[in-house]
Amino acid sequence: MTLSPSRSPADHHLWLLTAVLFISYLCVAIPLPIVPVFVTAQLGMSNLFAGLGVGIAFLATILSRGVVGPFTDRRGAPLAARRGLVLYAAGAGVSLVAGLLAGTPLVAFIVLLTGRLLVGLGESLITVSIVSWGVGIVGPTRSSRVLAVMGAAMYGALAIGGPIGVVLIDRIGFAATMAIAALLPGIGWLMTLRLPAVAAHPDAARPSFVSIVGRIFWHGSIVGLQGIGFAAIGAFFVLYFRDQHWSFAGLGLTAFGGGFVLVRVLFGHTPDRAGGLPVAIVSLSVETIGQVLIWTAPHPAFALAGAFLTGLGCSMVFPAMGREVIRLVEPHLRGTALGGFAAFQDVAYGLTGPLAGLLADRAGYSRVYLIGAIGAAAALAVALHLRRKQDHSEA
Repeated sequence: MTLSPSRSPADHHLWLLTAVLFISYLCVAIPLPIVPVFVTAQLGMSNLFAGLGVGIAFLATILSRGVVGPFTDRRGAPLAARRGLVLYAAGAGVSLVAGLLAGTPLVAFIVLLTGRLLVGLGESLITVSIVSWGVGIVGPTRSSRVLAVMGAAMYGALAIGGPIGVVLIDRIGFAATMAIAALLPGIGWLMTLRLPAVAAHPDAARPSFVSIVGRIFWHGSIVGLQGIGFAAIGAFFVLYFRDQHWSFAGLGLTAFGGGFVLVRVLFGHTPDRAGGLPVAIVSLSVETIGQVLIWTAPHPAFALAGAFLTGLGCSMVFPAMGREVIRLVEPHLRGTALGGFAAFQDVAYGLTGPLAGLLADRAGYSRVYLIGAIGAAAALAVALHLRRKQDHSEA
């Protein structure tokens, strides 16, 4: 295969790596909206347990970030990525077993949590290693572009995988759906064999993980606060629609993912040109409006529009802040810094599921999106504060 003159080998490899992430991330996207349905409808448990079934994957991701980042720096991104893909497949396989045990709800739920923990460990490895691999291929000066296309792959998978999961669970059941999800990371693993390796840094001196997190705390807090809105859509949008007896429940993640990918494709280069904080300020304003629209929606079209606006708003926050994080650390600490940075988002995802489930049990599903709006507004306040500090330092 020959490349066109306008596309370098590095660009070709970046797009192949993006395809690896897209295909394998369907293993995460397909279960996301149907785990709460399985827990509530088939196991007969409350929304608190439904949220825990979603959120515990992010707990595993959070707890492993301090290990995964240094592992990626020392052993190399390709090895870390391939191990993550194996864990994805294993997690989906264990979740399949939970589907077969639905007649014993407590046992099935414990098995499901085990599978979700494995998916979370895989997620921790994948999100750090794939971005590190991409930055290693194209260079740090294009880091926000790497973050943008990788995010587009992930949320594009969510946009497609969410409705697929909703259709499959109704047609073939939870266990068979998990069997399909388990096959996808294997395809991604085979595709990685065509990608070049990037240098590892096994012997470089390293400060503590806590000290690196301290450098990036405020940038990470912005990403964490904005993540509440997406986590609420992922965990409870289908249940919200079913509770309201609205049609098109499976389109929530599609609307979110469509807005997300649209912005990534059209404006993925913007943080490298305009700076991370200006992009984040505009993005968080849009997300806040989207969450308010879902919270107050009198009709499903308003809720879907809110999901779309949330996707538009969330889209560039991670690459915008990630650009700043990569610029704050040395190359041999890149994986560690990205791991710490992503942990802030993991905390939001992990806590939103069970806490929002508890809120939904007591106050209804719509109130979950009020919390999402408050989180986005708080992130906006932090971004405005950092921008003022930046302006003063440059004056």
